[in-house]
Amino acid sequence: MASRTRPKRDQTPAKRGGPASSTQRRTAAGHFPAALAGGALVAMVLAAYVAALGAGFIWDDEFNVTTNATLRSLDGLRQMWFVPRSIQQYYPLMYTTYWVEYHLWELKPFGYHFDNVLLHATAVLLLWRLLLRLQVPGAWLAAAIFAVHPVEVESVVWITERKNVLSLTLALLSMLCYLRFAPPEGDRMGEPPSPARWRWYALSFLSFALAMFAKTVVLSLPAVLLVIYWWKRGRLRWVDVARLAPFFTLGVALGLTTVWMETHHVGAKGEEWSLIAGERVLLSGRAIWFYVGKLAWPHPLAFLYPRFAVDVPAWRQWLLFVAAISVPVALWLARGRIGRGPLAAVLIYVGVLAPALGFFNIYFTRFAQVADHFQYHASVAMIALAAAGAALVATRLPAGWRGIANATAAVVLVALAALTVRQTFIYQDLETLYRDTIAKNPKSWMAYGNLSEHLNSQGRYDEAIDLLEKCLAIYDAEDIHDRRYLLAESSLGFVLLEVQRFDDARPHFVAALSVDPDDCRSLYGLGMSLAATDRFAEAQACFEHALQVDPDHAEAHYGLAVALGRQGRAEEATSHFRKSLELNATDPLVHFEFGNLLAQQRDLRQAAVHYAEAVRLRPGYVDALHNLGVVLKDSGDVDRAIPRLQEALRLNPSDADTKAALEEALRMRQKQRGE
Repeated sequence: MASRTRPKRDQTPAKRGGPASSTQRRTAAGHFPAALAGGALVAMVLAAYVAALGAGFIWDDEFNVTTNATLRSLDGLRQMWFVPRSIQQYYPLMYTTYWVEYHLWELKPFGYHFDNVLLHATAVLLLWRLLLRLQVPGAWLAAAIFAVHPVEVESVVWITERKNVLSLTLALLSMLCYLRFAPPEGDRMGEPPSPARWRWYALSFLSFALAMFAKTVVLSLPAVLLVIYWWKRGRLRWVDVARLAPFFTLGVALGLTTVWMETHHVGAKGEEWSLIAGERVLLSGRAIWFYVGKLAWPHPLAFLYPRFAVDVPAWRQWLLFVAAISVPVALWLARGRIGRGPLAAVLIYVGVLAPALGFFNIYFTRFAQVADHFQYHASVAMIALAAAGAALVATRLPAGWRGIANATAAVVLVALAALTVRQTFIYQDLETLYRDTIAKNPKSWMAYGNLSEHLNSQGRYDEAIDLLEKCLAIYDAEDIHDRRYLLAESSLGFVLLEVQRFDDARPHFVAALSVDPDDCRSLYGLGMSLAATDRFAEAQACFEHALQVDPDHAEAHYGLAVALGRQGRAEEATSHFRKSLELNATDPLVHFEFGNLLAQQRDLRQAAVHYAEAVRLRPGYVDALHNLGVVLKDSGDVDRAIPRLQEALRLNPSDADTKAALEEALRMRQKQRGE
C-alpha cells in the first residue's frame, strides 16, 4: 500500500515588503468576512426591532421606571444597592441602568427601548463568538435565529425585561472569559494557569456577579460550564468544580435572596402558589414541552397564555413528564453514536429553564404559568442544537443541494424576522397589548382588569364598565370564590367610583370582600365609596382594617387621612398624608388632598408646595391649578397666582370660581403697582 505523503511547502519566509504567504492572506482576509458576518447580525436585530423604538411604556414599567422614586436622586441609587426592599426586585444593576437613562432623557421611552435592542444585539454577537469558540457547527445561523426569533420579542421590547437582555449579555461575556482562563480542549492535567490567565478568571467572575445583579436566573452559569467541559472532554475533574466554587456560592446566595424577595416583598405567597409536589412536577412537564413547541412553531404568541389544568390523578397528564425525562435518557444511551453534544444542549436548556418550571414561587405565575420571557436565556441552547443539526445535515448533502439548503435557511430567517416585526407591534402600548391578550386568552382576568384601569384613566368610563361586565360574565357561578372574581368585582367598583356612582360601586366591593375579607384594595375602595357619601366613621373603619392587614398600604393611609380630615382631626390626618407620600410620593391626588387640608389650616406656603407637585405630576390638573392660584393669591404672591389661574380658566372656561379668583388677583396686582 503506497504511503501518502503531504505536498511540500515552500519554507522560505516571505521577504519584508514582499508578497504575503497564503496563510497570512487567509488570516488577513478572514477579518473582513467576520466583520461582515457580525454586521449582518446587528443589522438583522435592528431591522427586526425598528418598530420597537417607537413603543411606549407598558405593564410594570410604571413600578420600575415611570413612578420609581429611586431613579430621581443620588440617594435613590444608594438605596438600589443597599436597601433591597426599595425596589421591586433586588436587581440593582438593572435599576442602575434605568437611573442613568432617567438622568439622560427622563421618561422618553425611545432611549429605554433603544438600549434594550442594543443589549440584545450585543448578546447575539457574544453568542456567535461563544459558539465559534466551542466549535459548534452553524454558529452564525444559531446567532441569527436567536437575533430574530419572535419568542425573544417580549424580553427585548418590554422595558421591564431589561433584566433578561442585560443579564444574558453579561453571562455570555463571563463564559467567554472563563473559557480563556480554562480552555476545555487545551487545559493540561496538573498545569497551573499562568498569571495572565487568572486575569481572565477575575474578569469572568466580575461579569458573572454583575449578571447576577441584573437577574439571578444566571445562577446556573457555573453548572452550564461544567456541562460544556463534560461535553468536550467526556469527564469532569475536581479542579473544574473547585475553580467554579466561588461562582456557585455567589449564585446560591443571591438566588436565595431572590426567592425571599419574591415571597415576602413581591408577594408570591398564598393560595395561588400552594401547589403540592405532584402538581409542580406535572406543571414542569407541561411547561418544558410548551416552551420547546413555541421555539419550533412560534405562533400564536401571547403576553399571557391560558393556564394549564393540572390534575395529579389523571394518568395521561403524566405522559408529558415521562416524555421529558425520556429524552435525556435516550440521548445518554445514544451518545456513543451521535456524540455528547445533543445531551449537553438539552441539559443546559432544561437546567437554565428550571427556575421557571413551577418549582419556585414567582409572582408573575399568578397571571400565567408560562411566558415567553421565561425562556430567553434557555432558548439559546435549543436554538444552537437545531442550528448545529441543520449545519451537519447540510455538509452531508450533495454539492448541488447546498445552495437549496442555504436558501431554505434564508427563508426561515426571513419568516422569523417577519413574525418578530409583527410581534413588536403588540407591545406598542397598553391598550394594544391587553386587547391582543384578551383575543388570545379570553379568560385573562388580569388583562381585563388592567385594560379597564387604562380606559378609566383616559376617561373612557363606559368602555371600562362594559369590559369588566364581560369579564365577570365569563366566570361560572362556581368561580364566585375565585380570586379572579374578586379582582374583577373590585375593578368595576373603582370605575363606578370614578363616575361618582358611589351607591352602585359599593356592592361590588362588598362582593369582593365576601371572597377575601382582608383584601386591602377592596377595603380601600369600599372606604372611598363611604367617604364620598359622608359616612366618614364607616370609611375610617375600612381604612383601619386595611392598615391592620398591610401597614404599608399607601392608598389606605391616604383614605384614612381624608376621612380623619373630614372629621376635623387634622393632626392625625396630616400624619397619614405624610405616611402615604413616604410610601408613594408620585400620586398627584394625595398631594392635592394634603394641600386642601393645609389650606384649611391656613398653612398656605406648604399647601402651595403640594398643589404645585400635583400639577407637576399631572399636567392639566385643573382643580390643583385653581387651588394653587388661590393660595398664592391669598398669600399675596399674585405674580405667580395669575398664570396658574389663567391656565385653569383656559382648561375650564366655564368655572365661575376660577374667573372670580383671577379677577381678584388682577385687581390686587394693580393695587400693588399703584395703577
